[in-house]
Amino acid sequence: MGLLDTILGRSKPVRPNLDQLFSLPSAALTLQAGAGYTPTGLGSVCFAGVEGGGFARIRQEVRELLDADTERSGPPVTFSQDAYGYTWLLAQRAPDDLAALVNDVHAVNTLLQDGGFGPQLLCSLVGFRDAEQRPLALVYLYKRGSFYPFAPLTDGTEKRDSQRELQVRAVLGDDLRIEPDLARWFPVWGAPGL
Repeated sequence: MGLLDTILGRSKPVRPNLDQLFSLPSAALTLQAGAGYTPTGLGSVCFAGVEGGGFARIRQEVRELLDADTERSGPPVTFSQDAYGYTWLLAQRAPDDLAALVNDVHAVNTLLQDGGFGPQLLCSLVGFRDAEQRPLALVYLYKRGSFYPFAPLTDGTEKRDSQRELQVRAVLGDDLRIEPDLARWFPVWGAPGL
Protein backbone atom coordinates (compact mmCIF):
# COMPACT_ATOMS: atom_id res chain seq x y z
CA MET A 1 0.00 0.00 0.00
CA GLY A 2 1.43 3.33 -1.05
CA LEU A 3 1.35 6.84 0.36
CA LEU A 4 -1.46 7.88 -1.99
CA ASP A 5 -3.59 4.97 -0.78
CA THR A 6 -3.03 6.06 2.81
CA ILE A 7 -3.94 9.68 2.05
CA LEU A 8 -7.11 8.66 0.18
CA GLY A 9 -8.13 6.25 2.93
CA ARG A 10 -7.87 3.13 0.81
CA SER A 11 -6.72 -0.07 2.38
CA LYS A 12 -5.82 -3.50 1.15
CA PRO A 13 -8.70 -5.95 1.26
CA VAL A 14 -8.53 -8.65 3.90
CA ARG A 15 -7.24 -11.88 2.40
CA PRO A 16 -9.66 -14.74 2.88
CA ASN A 17 -8.47 -17.28 5.40
CA LEU A 18 -10.61 -20.36 4.89
CA ASP A 19 -8.96 -22.00 7.90
CA GLN A 20 -11.05 -19.66 10.06
CA LEU A 21 -13.94 -22.01 9.31
CA PHE A 22 -12.26 -24.57 11.57
CA SER A 23 -12.98 -22.32 14.57
CA LEU A 24 -16.72 -22.99 14.16
CA PRO A 25 -16.90 -26.23 16.20
CA SER A 26 -15.43 -24.58 19.31
CA ALA A 27 -17.54 -21.45 18.71
CA ALA A 28 -20.61 -23.71 18.52
CA LEU A 29 -19.91 -24.93 22.05
CA THR A 30 -19.72 -21.33 23.25
CA LEU A 31 -22.90 -20.50 21.33
CA GLN A 32 -24.76 -23.41 22.90
CA ALA A 33 -23.61 -22.55 26.41
CA GLY A 34 -24.14 -18.79 26.04
CA ALA A 35 -27.28 -18.57 23.91
CA GLY A 36 -28.78 -22.07 23.63
CA TYR A 37 -28.19 -22.64 19.90
CA THR A 38 -27.29 -26.09 18.53
CA PRO A 39 -26.09 -27.00 15.02
CA THR A 40 -28.65 -28.22 12.48
CA GLY A 41 -26.16 -30.24 10.43
CA LEU A 42 -26.65 -27.97 7.42
CA GLY A 43 -24.04 -25.75 5.82
CA SER A 44 -23.87 -24.00 2.49
CA VAL A 45 -21.58 -22.09 0.18
CA CYS A 46 -22.78 -19.24 -2.05
CA PHE A 47 -21.07 -17.94 -5.16
CA ALA A 48 -21.89 -15.91 -8.23
CA GLY A 49 -23.20 -18.07 -11.03
CA VAL A 50 -20.67 -19.40 -13.48
CA GLU A 51 -21.12 -21.54 -16.54
CA GLY A 52 -19.00 -23.73 -18.74
CA GLY A 53 -16.98 -26.89 -18.68
CA GLY A 54 -14.63 -25.71 -15.96
CA PHE A 55 -17.45 -25.26 -13.52
CA ALA A 56 -19.07 -28.55 -14.52
CA ARG A 57 -15.76 -30.27 -13.73
CA ILE A 58 -15.50 -28.54 -10.32
CA ARG A 59 -19.10 -29.46 -9.58
CA GLN A 60 -18.34 -33.12 -10.29
CA GLU A 61 -15.17 -32.96 -8.17
CA VAL A 62 -17.18 -31.53 -5.26
CA ARG A 63 -19.69 -34.39 -5.50
CA GLU A 64 -16.95 -37.02 -5.71
CA LEU A 65 -14.93 -35.54 -2.85
CA LEU A 66 -17.88 -35.30 -0.47
CA ASP A 67 -19.34 -38.64 -1.59
CA ALA A 68 -16.04 -40.39 -0.76
CA ASP A 69 -17.28 -40.53 2.83
CA THR A 70 -19.21 -43.80 2.97
CA GLU A 71 -20.87 -42.94 6.30
CA ARG A 72 -23.02 -40.30 4.67
CA SER A 73 -26.60 -41.08 3.75
CA GLY A 74 -28.20 -39.12 0.93
CA PRO A 75 -26.54 -36.82 -1.57
CA PRO A 76 -23.26 -35.26 -0.44
CA VAL A 77 -24.22 -31.84 -1.73
CA THR A 78 -27.18 -30.30 -3.51
CA PHE A 79 -27.00 -27.35 -5.85
CA SER A 80 -29.65 -24.65 -6.16
CA GLN A 81 -29.99 -21.14 -7.50
CA ASP A 82 -31.66 -18.29 -5.66
CA ALA A 83 -33.84 -15.48 -7.01
CA TYR A 84 -30.77 -13.26 -7.47
CA GLY A 85 -28.96 -15.77 -9.68
CA TYR A 86 -26.46 -16.93 -7.05
CA THR A 87 -25.60 -20.61 -6.82
CA TRP A 88 -25.79 -22.38 -3.45
CA LEU A 89 -24.22 -25.70 -2.51
CA LEU A 90 -25.87 -27.31 0.51
CA ALA A 91 -23.95 -29.90 2.51
CA GLN A 92 -25.65 -32.06 5.15
CA ARG A 93 -24.30 -33.98 8.13
CA ALA A 94 -25.64 -35.24 11.42
CA PRO A 95 -26.32 -32.26 13.72
CA ASP A 96 -23.82 -33.61 16.27
CA ASP A 97 -21.01 -33.80 13.67
CA LEU A 98 -20.26 -30.12 13.10
CA ALA A 99 -16.56 -30.82 12.57
CA ALA A 100 -17.34 -33.01 9.52
CA LEU A 101 -19.73 -30.37 8.16
CA VAL A 102 -17.08 -27.68 8.52
CA ASN A 103 -14.61 -29.97 6.71
CA ASP A 104 -17.13 -30.32 3.87
CA VAL A 105 -17.75 -26.55 3.62
CA HIS A 106 -14.00 -25.89 3.74
CA ALA A 107 -13.38 -28.50 1.01
CA VAL A 108 -16.02 -26.95 -1.26
CA ASN A 109 -14.55 -23.47 -0.78
CA THR A 110 -11.03 -24.75 -1.40
CA LEU A 111 -12.01 -26.62 -4.57
CA LEU A 112 -13.75 -23.55 -5.95
CA GLN A 113 -10.85 -21.29 -5.02
CA ASP A 114 -8.22 -23.65 -6.43
CA GLY A 115 -10.34 -24.13 -9.57
CA GLY A 116 -10.10 -20.41 -10.33
CA PHE A 117 -13.54 -19.49 -9.00
CA GLY A 118 -12.30 -17.68 -5.88
CA PRO A 119 -13.47 -14.24 -7.10
CA GLN A 120 -17.02 -15.61 -7.43
CA LEU A 121 -17.18 -16.92 -3.83
CA LEU A 122 -19.46 -14.77 -1.67
CA CYS A 123 -20.11 -16.48 1.64
CA SER A 124 -20.49 -19.73 3.54
CA LEU A 125 -22.93 -20.36 6.35
CA VAL A 126 -23.65 -22.95 9.00
CA GLY A 127 -27.15 -23.27 10.45
CA PHE A 128 -28.23 -23.39 14.11
CA ARG A 129 -31.54 -23.51 16.01
CA ASP A 130 -32.45 -22.69 19.58
CA ALA A 131 -34.95 -24.48 21.85
CA GLU A 132 -37.78 -22.45 20.26
CA GLN A 133 -36.64 -23.61 16.78
CA ARG A 134 -35.62 -20.08 15.80
CA PRO A 135 -33.03 -20.20 13.00
CA LEU A 136 -29.60 -18.64 13.15
CA ALA A 137 -26.75 -18.75 10.66
CA LEU A 138 -23.12 -17.98 11.24
CA VAL A 139 -22.08 -16.47 7.93
CA TYR A 140 -18.45 -16.32 6.75
CA LEU A 141 -17.81 -13.46 4.32
CA TYR A 142 -15.21 -14.76 1.92
CA LYS A 143 -13.92 -11.37 0.75
CA ARG A 144 -13.84 -9.89 4.27
CA GLY A 145 -12.39 -12.87 6.13
CA SER A 146 -14.94 -12.44 8.93
CA PHE A 147 -18.14 -13.90 10.38
CA TYR A 148 -21.47 -12.41 11.34
CA PRO A 149 -24.70 -13.85 12.77
CA PHE A 150 -27.91 -13.76 10.75
CA ALA A 151 -31.16 -14.33 12.65
CA PRO A 152 -34.31 -14.12 10.51
CA LEU A 153 -37.69 -13.86 12.17
CA THR A 154 -39.89 -16.94 11.86
CA ASP A 155 -43.12 -15.06 11.08
CA GLY A 156 -42.75 -15.49 7.30
CA THR A 157 -41.60 -11.92 6.69
CA GLU A 158 -38.19 -10.93 5.47
CA LYS A 159 -37.24 -9.28 8.74
CA ARG A 160 -34.36 -10.06 11.00
CA ASP A 161 -34.01 -10.17 14.75
CA SER A 162 -31.23 -7.62 15.28
CA GLN A 163 -31.31 -8.06 19.04
CA ARG A 164 -30.52 -11.79 18.74
CA GLU A 165 -27.76 -11.04 16.23
CA LEU A 166 -26.13 -8.58 18.63
CA GLN A 167 -26.50 -11.06 21.48
CA VAL A 168 -24.75 -13.74 19.43
CA ARG A 169 -22.01 -11.27 18.50
CA ALA A 170 -21.40 -10.60 22.19
CA VAL A 171 -21.33 -14.33 22.98
CA LEU A 172 -18.92 -15.21 20.15
CA GLY A 173 -16.67 -12.15 20.20
CA ASP A 174 -13.72 -14.13 21.59
CA ASP A 175 -14.27 -17.25 19.44
CA LEU A 176 -14.69 -15.89 15.91
CA ARG A 177 -13.43 -12.93 13.93
CA ILE A 178 -16.72 -11.02 13.87
CA GLU A 179 -17.27 -8.48 11.08
CA PRO A 180 -17.07 -5.07 12.80
CA ASP A 181 -19.02 -3.18 10.10
CA LEU A 182 -22.70 -3.93 10.77
CA ALA A 183 -23.57 -2.61 7.31
CA ARG A 184 -21.84 -5.70 5.92
CA TRP A 185 -24.11 -8.07 7.86
CA PHE A 186 -26.09 -8.82 4.72
CA PRO A 187 -29.35 -10.76 4.95
CA VAL A 188 -29.31 -14.17 3.26
CA TRP A 189 -33.06 -14.68 2.89
CA GLY A 190 -34.03 -18.20 1.96
CA ALA A 191 -30.46 -19.49 2.04
CA PRO A 192 -30.21 -23.28 1.95
CA GLY A 193 -29.10 -24.52 5.35
CA LEU A 194 -30.87 -21.83 7.32
